[in-house]
Order: sequence, then structure tokens, then C-alpha cells
Amino acid sequence: MDIIQDIASTVLAQMQKPTLAFLIGGMMIAALGSKLEVPSQVYKFVVMVLLLKVGMGAGISVREAEFTELLVPAIAAAALGVGIVLLGAVTLARRPGIAKMDAMATVGLFGAVSASSLAAGMAMLDDQGIAYEGFIGALYPFMDIAALLTAIVLARLSAQPQTAATLQGGGTATMGGGTGGGFDLKGSMQGVNVREILVETARSPAISALLLGLAIGTLSKPGSVYESFYQQVFHGLLSILMLCMGMEAWSRLSEMRKVAHTYVIYGITAPLVHGLLGIGAGYIVHQITGFSEGGIVLLAVLAASSSDISGPPTLRGALPEANPSAYIGTSTGVGTPVAILAIPLWIALAEVVVNL
Repeated sequence: MDIIQDIASTVLAQMQKPTLAFLIGGMMIAALGSKLEVPSQVYKFVVMVLLLKVGMGAGISVREAEFTELLVPAIAAAALGVGIVLLGAVTLARRPGIAKMDAMATVGLFGAVSASSLAAGMAMLDDQGIAYEGFIGALYPFMDIAALLTAIVLARLSAQPQTAATLQGGGTATMGGGTGGGFDLKGSMQGVNVREILVETARSPAISALLLGLAIGTLSKPGSVYESFYQQVFHGLLSILMLCMGMEAWSRLSEMRKVAHTYVIYGITAPLVHGLLGIGAGYIVHQITGFSEGGIVLLAVLAASSSDISGPPTLRGALPEANPSAYIGTSTGVGTPVAILAIPLWIALAEVVVNL
């Protein structure tokens, strides 16, 4: 009963937070037939400001971290972000009836990072007196950007027409259109200009704003404008974004009805699997650099979490075809509570692995 009460209280707490509250509010007014709408130009401005803020914040963390201490954990974090997306590409995206664009947006969020989950992990470690590296927050952009870029590129590949190999009769499976079937990474690379898709992804408004903010935060000192403007307006603009996405999510909810159970199962199991991958990666870093027990825990927390800030606007801008009901509902509604409830498990496992 205690476990059930913990889960219920965690879910309720998540629903009361602005991110999910405004999302649900948008869905409710859309369900009631409201004609409220946000002009597209205002929406684009909101997304741009949010992503510049996220990028600058990450860049400032990277600039303030010690490079030699950061290098190996950063590589591990980026590898985890890419690996989680690739794992989702051959699991969730292969399920019958699942639209590949929706699936890749979902696994992109699960490969990216939740700031709230990271904060919860740090608070639990502080309460138990477990030390961790001060640069952990700087690992955020490495995992986040690696996962989102990988997901967007694979989603764009899935939207390509039949590959040249298939047209010649020599290919087997591709990531061509349709909602069912497999997700053949090997076959998709034949006859598709991956470089062109990478360039197009980097030039997209969402990724451009994120990378620009990262560069400004890393290479310059934007602290004054960051704190006086971007920090001040961030949560207000994020609430508007969630309201817009909630209204869109309701309008596309009918597309989810037949496959909702698949997303729920993924939302429950993915944080646990990803957290175990984070424990494994943290152990490797521990062996190489002496990474602390607390560092291993927080790397697992990063891996288990799913993005609630940078991911939604990035994916909404880069993959407008994807259904927000799928990727935000699965991530924020299911994945985040599971990820937070699993933090004590990562603390216990980290203690075991450092004593191997």
C-alpha cells in the first residue's frame, strides 16, 4: 500500500506542477470547444526564447566546469543519450500501429534530460550525505543535445521515400512511410543523403536556437542578460508553450486511442532500463576517473529521466508532424513519476557497484 500511495502522491505532485498543469488545461479548454488560440508568430517567439535560455544555461555550466574532469563523464552522457534513442528506434518504433515520427519524438524526450528529476536526485543525495561532483549539471547538454539530434535525424530518415536499394529490388526493409512495420537502421542509410539531413536538422529553427544559446553561454559571458531577462520570463513562456501543446494534443488524441497502452508500457519500463544503462556507464567512468558514488547515481538519474523543458519545444519546432499526445503524455505523465520513484534504487545500486 505504501508503494501505491507513493506513486499516487508523485503523480499528483507532477500534475500540480506548471508544466503538466498547463498542458492538461490546454486539453480541457480544447475539449470544451474553446476557440482560444495563440498566433503562430507569438508561438515561434516563445519557442525561440525558451531554447536560447536552455542553451545559454547549459553553455554557462559547461564553461564553468573543469574540462579535464568533465571530458570522460561528458562522453559517457552523450553516448547514453544516443544509445537510448537507438534502443527506442528498435523497440518502440517497431511496434505495430505506432507512427515512427511519434515514436522517435517520444524516445528523443526519454533520451534527453529532466531538470526536475536531476534536482530531485541531488536533493535525495544531500539528505543522505552522499557526495557528488559539482560539474554534474554540466553533463546535461551533452546528453540532451545528443539525444534530441539523434531522434530528429532518425525521424527525418523515417520520413524519406523508399531507399535506392529497395527501388533496385535489392533492399529488404526501409524506414519509409506508414505507421506499422520495422525500423531498419541499416537499410535506411542506403540511398539516403544522411549528411543533408544532418545539415537540415542543424539549420532548423529549434536546433539553431538551442545551439546558438549553447555557443553564447560557452564562449561569452551572458550572465547579466541571462539572469535579468531569460531567467525571469522562462517559466511564464513555458506555461504558454504547454497550453498550446495541450490544445494541439487534444485535437490529435484520436490518433492515440488504439496504441495508448504501448506508450504506457514504454513510459513505465524505459526509465528503469535507461537508469540501469546509466549505472553501467557510471561504473565505467568510476573505473577510469574515480567518479564518485553520488556521480554514478546522478548519471543514472539523468539517463532515467525524460525531458520536460528543452525537449518539447525542440521537437515541436523540428518535428511538427509528431503528435504531442504521444511524446509529452508518455514522458511527463508516465516517465517522470517512474524516474523520480526509481532514484532510491539507483542509490542502492551505486553503492553496490563502487564496492565491486
